[in-house]
Amino acid sequence: MGETVEIFEVGPRDGLQNEKRPIAARDKIALVNLLSEAGFHRIEVASFVSPKRVPQMANSADVLGGIRRHNGVIYSALTPNLQGFEQAMDAGANEVAIFSSASEGFSQANINCSIAESLQRFRPVMDAARAENVKVRGYVSCVTDCPYDGPVPALQVADVANDLFQLGCYEVSLGDTIGAGTQASVSKMLTAVLDVIPAKNLAGHFHDTKGNAMANIQVSLDHGLRIFDAAVGGLGGCPFAPGAAGNVSTEAVHQFLLDAGYETGLDAELLMKAADMARHMRSGGANA
Repeated sequence: MGETVEIFEVGPRDGLQNEKRPIAARDKIALVNLLSEAGFHRIEVASFVSPKRVPQMANSADVLGGIRRHNGVIYSALTPNLQGFEQAMDAGANEVAIFSSASEGFSQANINCSIAESLQRFRPVMDAARAENVKVRGYVSCVTDCPYDGPVPALQVADVANDLFQLGCYEVSLGDTIGAGTQASVSKMLTAVLDVIPAKNLAGHFHDTKGNAMANIQVSLDHGLRIFDAAVGGLGGCPFAPGAAGNVSTEAVHQFLLDAGYETGLDAELLMKAADMARHMRSGGANA
């Protein structure tokens, strides 16, 4: 048996959020149910953000309320503010996530505020989560390159990641939002972040826009990371990051890890069925 690496499935939220065609809650529920059967420990299901800014996530409460929950599986939701946190709790999310950026340009485009202001906005969420004993995951966008500001300094990434960690995030996911990271830039970034956060509290989140995702995952493995975000079927992108193609596909990461001698605990056959379902949603052929 090889060492275990966890794939954190983000397809139902980060994967589908950028789709222009409305996808019915029942179809999202079917996808989450299949992913649960495939063996994931954590699935990001929903996002409680403004439906005007991200219309695809408007039915998040219906999705969380309709899924068939499996013992031991954590169903999470993105919550940018206290209102979103309360909505996620009402809908039955097991944990939540907050998101900041390592670049000022992306922070303004994504959430209409500076990095410092975003961190202040998260404090009420963290306080509420502590009061309800709910775990909070942190995301950092643009950890190597920004579509507005260009290359992002590694120490700047480390500062933002550490701010989230010190706020109380149990894990920080480092996102190469536009897929421009290289082995060199990812290694430099990780070296800086690992000075302030242990590898066991970090996750890699790579887009495969320029075909570098697998090489960057390998660099991250070499630096001790053992958790990676991925989206089934390669769904995704970001509505506020021009040129950001899909997240690296879960099934490709799964095979890459198996070939490298790691274990994932996932059912390959069910994973491929989920990937087919996800791609079917993207093409407009919903299950209804």
